[in-house]
Amino acid sequence: MLSHTIQDILKIEVSVLMGANLAPEVADEKFCETTIGCRSPAHKQLFKNLIQTSYFRVMVVDDANAVELCGALKNIVACGAGFVDGLGYGDNTKAAVIRLGLMEMIKFGEVFYPGSLLATFFESCGVADLITTCSGGRNRRVAEAFVKTGKTIQTLEKEMLNGQSAQGPETAREVFVMLERRGSLDKFPLFVAIHRICVGEVPPTGMVDCIREHPEHL
Repeated sequence: MLSHTIQDILKIEVSVLMGANLAPEVADEKFCETTIGCRSPAHKQLFKNLIQTSYFRVMVVDDANAVELCGALKNIVACGAGFVDGLGYGDNTKAAVIRLGLMEMIKFGEVFYPGSLLATFFESCGVADLITTCSGGRNRRVAEAFVKTGKTIQTLEKEMLNGQSAQGPETAREVFVMLERRGSLDKFPLFVAIHRICVGEVPPTGMVDCIREHPEHL
């Protein structure tokens, strides 16, 4: 976890803010929610008082690991949604990607961060951010262009993101390495398929094959 690294280096307590917070909409003061994962109960109300506004609603939970996990893993799922959009399969198929992606996010928390609370995945940092990112985020847009243009992820980042990066492909690579080391690739078929599509090992059409063959229960 990045928050763990910061905490270890600076020797300070680190909390985490994640949510369905597309930056342009926040800047325009359009209403949204966010989630703060707070590691100190004494700071919960302080964070809420400092950060909440009339258009930026703050929910504070004591499950910082799961909050941060959601913020990372949803970018992988958004790539899958973008592949589906690029292939022209429509909203029904994308909804399947979102559902299966949420299942794998929850399972990943259970495997690698025991103690993660299921309820956290239904806060703004979880399902809400997942829906937003799979609808309008840059990971989805880059993944869609990847299918339609045949260009590499790196080329598309330079052309489309004005200096930003699409975090999904890199996160998918890191997750793939973690799963491979644990011998758990078969338990996370969506995450694995998205990584393999991003690096060119599997064609984008493999996304639909993955959805079709995904087990009902993980």
